[in-house]
Formats: sequence, C-alpha cells, structure tokens
Amino acid sequence: MTTIDTTPRRNSSEIKNHIAQTALDLFIAEGYDNVTVEAVAAAAGVSRRTVFRHFPSKGELPFPDHAERRERGEAVLNAPGRGADPVQDVIEATEYVLADFLSTPDLVLRRYALTRFVPELAEREILEHEKYIVITRRHLRVHLPTSRHPFEPMAIAHLIDAMHRTAFRDWLRSGGTTDALADFRAGTGWALRALAAVGDDSQTTSLVAVVPNTARARRLAQELAALGQEVSTPASP
Repeated sequence: MTTIDTTPRRNSSEIKNHIAQTALDLFIAEGYDNVTVEAVAAAAGVSRRTVFRHFPSKGELPFPDHAERRERGEAVLNAPGRGADPVQDVIEATEYVLADFLSTPDLVLRRYALTRFVPELAEREILEHEKYIVITRRHLRVHLPTSRHPFEPMAIAHLIDAMHRTAFRDWLRSGGTTDALADFRAGTGWALRALAAVGDDSQTTSLVAVVPNTARARRLAQELAALGQEVSTPASP
C-alpha cells in the first residue's frame, strides 16, 4: 500500500503533534513494544522519513512538547526587567510551564497513562523534567546576591519545582479535575513564607544608629557589644 505524505499541508508543529498523538493511540491500544515506527507512520498518514525528521527514535514519540516548552519558559525568565527578584522570576516561569502543560490535557493525560506501564518512558519523562530545573537553577545562580549560600540556587529551584510537581501530579492522578494552577500558587505562597522566615543568614544582622561621640555613648556601645557577645556565645554545659 502506498503511503500518502500530506505533511506539506500542515506546519511543522502540527505534524509533530499529530504523529505523537497517533503514536500514543497505538502504544496504549497495542502495547509500546508491539508498535513499530513504520506502523506509526502508516497510521499517521506520513512517511517513515517524516517521522524521523521530527523524532530521532521511537522513544521520543510520546514527547513532542518538552523542547519547545522549555524554550518558551526560558524566554519568560530572560524577558526584559527580569533578575531583580529571581525567586519570583522562577515562580512565574514555572507557572507558565505548568499552564502550558495543562493546555494540552489529552496529550499529557494519555502520556501519563502510558508511562505508568512503560518504565523506559517513565525514566525519559523524569529526565525531561530535570532539564526544566537546570534552567531555573541557572537563573537563580546568576541573579541571586553573591552573599547568599552557594547551595541556595539548587535548594530554591527544587523547592519551587516541588510545588509544581505536587500540583501537576495531583492533577494527573485526578484525571485532570483538580485546579493545578491554584494548588501551585498555594504551594509557592507557602514556599515564599518559608524562605522569608529563614531569611538570609549569610549576613550578620546589624543595627545602625547615629549617637553623639561622648564618653557615656562610647561606654554604652561597649556594654551593648559585650551583651551581644554573651548572647551569641553558647553557655558551658
């Protein structure tokens, strides 16, 4: 049977998504191991060459969206005016990424159903997700004050990502019925309060005051310094 390649009638993104959706249909119906690239091409009405133009391997077929989404998320981080509040930047970029996932619920939910039973694809999904964290961690490392602890870019990136993963996982497990964006915003609100409570302990907190240069003022300053030393020195057991 001759395959008619209709790809010129569609743009590249449409072709890619059509192939991926067709592959997911076949994988779920017939089993991932039982479906060949040739079968996907035939069912999608495209040539084998067209499939490989968009997907380097069979294992890539369920993941047509990650690369472009990461590029768009990174563009959000790099938009003019970013960097003054890098934590908020990461929250907004992560929310954008989550909203973009939710915009294609059929693809995402069927991929989730498939990855639950195909360990190879589940591992691939994890690796794809880690690439998002690399981008947010890099932004934090570049824009957080140099006085901050060196572990903070990684810690904050993973904290915000934990809120994303939790909201997204609950949405997946519910079959797409929960409000993932509301859950994410509640989670990042908690994260911001937690970070504020911890504060930046990499710097010594100081009280600056202007006092007259008199003997009494100097004596009081010495007494305050001694009191501060007593408070900061642990008592002997």
